[in-house]
Amino acid sequence: MDLLPGHRHGPVELRLVRPRDARVLQHELVNNRSWLQRWEATIPNGSASFDMRLSIRRLLQQYRDGGGYPFVMEHDGEIAGQLNIWGVARGSLCSATIGYWVSERFAGKGITPTAVALATDASFREFGLHRMEICIRPENEASLRVVQKLGFRYEGLRRRYIHIDGDWRDHYAFALTREDAPEGVLNRWIHGRAPQDAAMVPPSDRLSI
Repeated sequence: MDLLPGHRHGPVELRLVRPRDARVLQHELVNNRSWLQRWEATIPNGSASFDMRLSIRRLLQQYRDGGGYPFVMEHDGEIAGQLNIWGVARGSLCSATIGYWVSERFAGKGITPTAVALATDASFREFGLHRMEICIRPENEASLRVVQKLGFRYEGLRRRYIHIDGDWRDHYAFALTREDAPEGVLNRWIHGRAPQDAAMVPPSDRLSI
């Protein structure tokens, strides 16, 4: 099942999620409720599920069907969170979206921007995609710093876009295409060549938090 190669830079590695990761991931999610709940996707009129085994089965089925690439993020061999490439569209679009979470105890170690850069480079070079999108709540300053560091381009405000933490939430949309970073997203970032103002949100779109 582990058909995808791992992708590594320094202590950070992305690898395909495995069924045996369920116990560790569930433990991290439960222990990080206060840290993560504010940013978790929810289902309107539904209840949140913490069945990680079922979630992984669904993610791997999506992967087999060509609809996504579900990864775990590791730091020095220890699971730090998840990163999913989802909503893969082929044909004339060749686009997808990245979503992720990281445990609080791993915050501030540069894991998320490294993992997002690795995933975007793999999408462009190995998975046949042309465009990668990340949608972020205006309140999520940590995630906004990720797209700022990597030079993702701001593409607009999406009002009441995704159901998060029990309600429909506004999101800022950011994206990169393969032509934006021909040298690679990771390489561009670590060599200080990512455009620092690409992710700037114009005053007209800034929301009062």
